[in-house]
Amino acid sequence: MQSARWPQEIRALIAREWQQLRSFQASDRPWQMPLTAALATGLPLLIAAWTGQLGYGLLSSLGGMAFLYLPATPMHHRMVTIMACSFGLIASFTLGLLSQLLPLAAAPVLTVITILVTMICRFYRLPPPGSYFFVMVAALAAYTPVPVLQIPLRVGLLAMGSLLACVLAFGYSLHVLSQRTPRPIQALPAADFDFVVVAALIIGLTVGLSLLLAELLQLERPYWVPVSCLAVLQGASLRAVWNRQFQRLLGTALGLLLTWAVLSLPLNAWSVALLVMLLSGVVETLVVRHYGMAAVFITPMAILLAEAAHLGQGSASSLIEARFYDTLAGGLVGLLGGLSLHRPPLRQGISRLIRRVLPHKDNS
Repeated sequence: MQSARWPQEIRALIAREWQQLRSFQASDRPWQMPLTAALATGLPLLIAAWTGQLGYGLLSSLGGMAFLYLPATPMHHRMVTIMACSFGLIASFTLGLLSQLLPLAAAPVLTVITILVTMICRFYRLPPPGSYFFVMVAALAAYTPVPVLQIPLRVGLLAMGSLLACVLAFGYSLHVLSQRTPRPIQALPAADFDFVVVAALIIGLTVGLSLLLAELLQLERPYWVPVSCLAVLQGASLRAVWNRQFQRLLGTALGLLLTWAVLSLPLNAWSVALLVMLLSGVVETLVVRHYGMAAVFITPMAILLAEAAHLGQGSASSLIEARFYDTLAGGLVGLLGGLSLHRPPLRQGISRLIRRVLPHKDNS
């Protein structure tokens, strides 16, 4: 009898996964938002293509990711939020660059950055993408070799991209708020030690562990592993973590095929800029509706932003193969972290251990 149940359970599992995979969420996001997000990431690249400095444009384009944190609240709250997030991106990027000055510092620095930004995002209930882009720019900075004297230049370029994002956010908000009533500013609930501190420590240590694994495996671009790990950990429950891992792997696999097709084209600075703008707009249209579908387009966009300055220095197939294994490694570590984060016995044991080490005061 027990063995006869297995086919039924497997069929039920497949049916649930298929239903989850084909489900799209409703969204009231205005169409102008993906368009402005495309401008925030693409305008620096268009300027860079015009001046012949694609590498500089890619750095500023990363700063343009600050626009994605714009809330649908009144103007003053919108601008305070996006300017604070811009500062966070600049600080994370700077710390990532500085970690190159000390051997073996990348993993500890990225762990600390992940813990701090996750605590802040959870304390202020910052919605998705949450800590994702702060960690991504820090990881990219840590593994992009740069002479010490060029660190201020690179920080300044990313800061200029963030400033452009703030300007675009102001113009976009003026337009949208003239047509839509802003959402009320929600009062912050009392800070919970487990939700803010314990979860942030679990997430940060898991991300650091994924980077150590990437370094032990001597991966050529280790930064992709912790970024993939954090993307999986952002699920709000163990089921959500599994769904994000499954959809990310499937979306990444399809996205790598799309990346292969893109890299097969005769790319130049202008085509890279236009492709990034197109992909950014598509991602921001889809990500609130279906994460797996958005991951198909996130993959080529992220690879272009991270690797466009090095196109032509290696084969597209080797790059795509490396990114797939990086995503798989990060996702598996993320699943382990998700177990610690969302399985009550494991989380309670970790919480008790942390409470013994860290002084705290419960609000209850």
